Amino acid sequence: MKAALTLCSLLSCLALLAPSFALATNGDNLIGVGSASRAMGGVGIASPQDSISAVFANPAAMCFSRFCPSSGVDFMGTIFMPHVKSSVTAGGVSVSSSGKDKVYAIPALGISFGLEDLPRLRFGLGAYGVSGLGVDYKDRGIDQKGFFGSGMPMASGTYTDLSIMKFAPSVAYQVTDWLSVGAALHVDYSTLDLGNGSSSGYGIGGQFGLILKPVPQLSFGMTYVTPQPVTYDQITDFDGDGRRDSLVMESPQQFGFGLSYEFLSGTLLAETDIKWINWSNAQGYKEFDWSDQWVFSLGLQYKPIEALSIRAGYNYGQNPVRKHSINGSQMVGVQGKRMPSYYYESFRVIGFPAIAEHHLTCGVSYDLTKRFTAHVGYMRAFENSITEHGTDLMGMPARFRSSLSEDSFEVGLSWFF
Repeated sequence: MKAALTLCSLLSCLALLAPSFALATNGDNLIGVGSASRAMGGVGIASPQDSISAVFANPAAMCFSRFCPSSGVDFMGTIFMPHVKSSVTAGGVSVSSSGKDKVYAIPALGISFGLEDLPRLRFGLGAYGVSGLGVDYKDRGIDQKGFFGSGMPMASGTYTDLSIMKFAPSVAYQVTDWLSVGAALHVDYSTLDLGNGSSSGYGIGGQFGLILKPVPQLSFGMTYVTPQPVTYDQITDFDGDGRRDSLVMESPQQFGFGLSYEFLSGTLLAETDIKWINWSNAQGYKEFDWSDQWVFSLGLQYKPIEALSIRAGYNYGQNPVRKHSINGSQMVGVQGKRMPSYYYESFRVIGFPAIAEHHLTCGVSYDLTKRFTAHVGYMRAFENSITEHGTDLMGMPARFRSSLSEDSFEVGLSWFF
């Protein structure tokens, strides 16, 4: 219990880091949280390998994780490096720009512990960055303020920064030797900046899960995450009336299914997850016409010796940003405000290019002692692009194009007690 109280203080410190990252992988969600999960393609619904993966992927898994019945604390960090490029054709000219290179540090902290008097009950706490997206083309070629005259820019969305930090107290109960259930309260702290100053807000929701283990080698997991809306007040002027408008962005509901099996007397673990992310019904994303996303993950873990774990994984999620035609000055509605299609499409394609699809991952963990394990990992999201054609505000040919690739490095330390 003292460890849990100590963690609460650390969670408060992590809240200060929430606005410091921006990223995108499956839509604008991380493929997974924790070094072990990310090294295995983001899997963890059926068989997470550390406390933080259990709290994030499926709270019911805390009863069957490798650290049970002891308690575990994980501190993980991700060094995230997105690479974005865009080009705009309008007014008879074409301009290309690369986004400013940035390195984002994403912290993650979690704990899972039990009580001696209640051996079937486990508790968890976690704080981690889970979602975000951002581009920075300020003072680059496509950032031209008066391109169409009267202060009307060449493109909208040339600076965006969205981040979400999640706090998740969790509980799990082992109903039988082969079944556990769990739940987590999600408290989100989020910031959004669209180039006119940042706005922050809070969201709240929950996660529910179960784990079935019909035999020791086989594990099946299910999880559901509720929608979690956040309102950003006075964030930008969508309709050009001189007053800043508010915007609601909602983390979408998700269903997840996982299956894992241990081969070769536990030396080899194979796990696969399938997630459905309901972007099309989430406020903010539905107005910008994101489609629902199926995410498929596959992870392998091999232990040539007891102290060493070697991991690899693959993650695929189809780009949720639908392609449109650019219809010049035709007006489009966004949460009660109307803006020209030209700027609406620019905002979608240039400002929020959440289009990464294919990810390859790898990593290793080594038990330094019986109580401490060190983790390292790497993720590569291969370049993907989106292009739209149509007409600009003057009826001339227009084109928007964005591309995105990503690299990230994972480090972590687990303590079992």
